[in-house]
Amino acid sequence: MLPEQLVSLANDILKKKCEMQNIELKSSEHGATDRLYDTLSSFSNQSGGGIIIFGISEKNGFSVSGVYDVQDLQIKVTNQALQMQPVVRPVFTVAEINGKKIVSAEVSECEINDKPCFYKGTGRLRGSYIRVGESDQQMTEYEIYSYEAFRRKIQDELRIVERASVDDFDSIAIEEYLKKIRKAKPNLAMLDDSRILHLQGMVDGGKPTIAGVLMLSIFPQAYFPQLSITAVVVPGTEIGDTGPDNERFIDNKRIDGRIPQMLEDAMMFVRRNIRTATVIDQDGKRTDKPEYPLIAVREIILNALIHRDYSMHTDASPIRLILYRDRIEIENPGGLYGRTRLSDLGKLAADTRNPFIAGALEVLIDTENRFSGIPTIINEMIKAGLRPASFTDSHGRFKVTLYNGQSANAVIKENLGSYMDTSERILAFCNIPRSREEIASFLRMDSPYYVITRYVRPLVESNKLRMTLPDTPKSKKQRFVAV
Repeated sequence: MLPEQLVSLANDILKKKCEMQNIELKSSEHGATDRLYDTLSSFSNQSGGGIIIFGISEKNGFSVSGVYDVQDLQIKVTNQALQMQPVVRPVFTVAEINGKKIVSAEVSECEINDKPCFYKGTGRLRGSYIRVGESDQQMTEYEIYSYEAFRRKIQDELRIVERASVDDFDSIAIEEYLKKIRKAKPNLAMLDDSRILHLQGMVDGGKPTIAGVLMLSIFPQAYFPQLSITAVVVPGTEIGDTGPDNERFIDNKRIDGRIPQMLEDAMMFVRRNIRTATVIDQDGKRTDKPEYPLIAVREIILNALIHRDYSMHTDASPIRLILYRDRIEIENPGGLYGRTRLSDLGKLAADTRNPFIAGALEVLIDTENRFSGIPTIINEMIKAGLRPASFTDSHGRFKVTLYNGQSANAVIKENLGSYMDTSERILAFCNIPRSREEIASFLRMDSPYYVITRYVRPLVESNKLRMTLPDTPKSKKQRFVAV
């Protein structure tokens, strides 16, 4: 960065008085920091890298302390960077604030095939760090393994399940799978059954693999009880909220079976626990509209089953499906795989952690393993008039959150619909100005025109609602607010 950019960044830090995810402060007034290995590692391992700023003292109330010797500082930081694997090459910038020198060292993110970056003096297991907020924390064995698995192309879905046997496969499931795969892949049609199962990753050396057990076994959870889905319905908006009878969960189920079975059972769980509105369009046609687009829900459950980590590190970690009052969360073990970043979702083809499971599902349940899942989720939420889906990747877990209309206004109580009629609900929702589309979305109705003519206009005429732009009633900027 340029010196003036460093001054601007330093002034912003002095104003906020805090370190950040990508900023580490070192006083260095009386000498160089002896140990930077943790920060060099964590910045090299995180997306976007980070910046170490020398000459600002956190202990003295985030004040400019200056550095003892600019030249010596750069030499000593460089010497520590040379002890990292891979070697870190910081870029230095020197600037001056109130007559005192400050120095920044920009640390770039290292290539995915070189991660994790670690201090050679303690080795990969003890010398690899990750940035969490403003602190550097030692990587877990699993976090390190995640990088190793991508670099070495370890295929955990092909792990042999020693306790299992091909005799444990469900005969009907095998028959259906082989029939569909011969139809979908003509080049395999003339091969015998055992050869097909081997080539498709279901069997290795006559023993079932993880993929084979999860796709074809009579009961996969006999070998891996936690390779399942735990599904709960929470009465409030946070775990720990209780209902009127102090119940912690409205519904609670462990969903197991083969992957196609878990997908369908999870969808049944969601359907019975979400609300459905009856929508009447301007032509009087009635349709049912669930509070979440079910196509999007199915995609996130399917993605979790396909892309979760199936290594020995996560054998005890189920997928979690939680229905809150205002949202659905689905979380699976195994963060984003390989080179994929959150900013890439829905835009670029992602690295696939479990290509054999993905391929088997493409054949069995007509899924499309063409990276269309995330765009489908995004588009379905837009079509439903709901908040965009939220994607989170943190500490080896990936989470997708879908929000319903309740999240638009946390003031509205969950059971408004049960003791208020539609007009009263609109008045409560319009405690602040709302657009036609926002009101229609809140009521889970597709047609804003119908909502305006059937409900809003009578409320305006009875002086219970007022228009923010009464002189231009058809303006796109028109809003309605309770009187």
